[in-house]
Amino acid sequence: MHVRRLTLGQLDTNCWLIDDGVGGPLIVVDPADQAQTILDAVGGRAVTAVVLTHGHFDHLGAVGGVLEATRAPLLVHEQDADAITSTEGTGGALFGFHEVAPPPERLLREGDSVAAGAVSLTVVHTPGHTPGSICLSSDGHLFTGDTLFSGSVGRTDFRGGDMQDMSRSIARLAELPDETRVHPGHGPETTIGRERRVNPFFPRT
Repeated sequence: MHVRRLTLGQLDTNCWLIDDGVGGPLIVVDPADQAQTILDAVGGRAVTAVVLTHGHFDHLGAVGGVLEATRAPLLVHEQDADAITSTEGTGGALFGFHEVAPPPERLLREGDSVAAGAVSLTVVHTPGHTPGSICLSSDGHLFTGDTLFSGSVGRTDFRGGDMQDMSRSIARLAELPDETRVHPGHGPETTIGRERRVNPFFPRT
């Protein structure tokens, strides 16, 4: 699997381009901003899906432009599907951001797969930051959105956030192998093993 990161927008959100490493189609995760930058990185290749890890404004600012250019379907967890279509739902209204997304073409649930060529990402439902927050897991890689960061976790004080849900979600991720590479929605990449050692939100055994 080949992974490319683009850090975009005023909140330095990580957008991920994922493919099978042999020039096949891509999956775009969290098209945060700067649609043309994302499209330049795609380079005219087919995009099988645009996936949102959750419904907040800073992860979907370029979704309209990317969808229009690629004709790819938009995927989001069913519990965040309504949120992405209004500035109240995305949280953008609180901060002066007005970007919204169209209704998704496919609703995701725990255990669903998102494929591009030989790559298949499995949906892991990890509520806490939002009710419909997800991670995407494949071959020792974990794309965590705003569930898990290097040394921290996503905020739970926004609309729909819940710290008890977050704790349960992090406990699930803590069961993954130490060598699992974590690709978060903001900040640097890390591993589950490192987070087990340094992240104060990981369960202690």
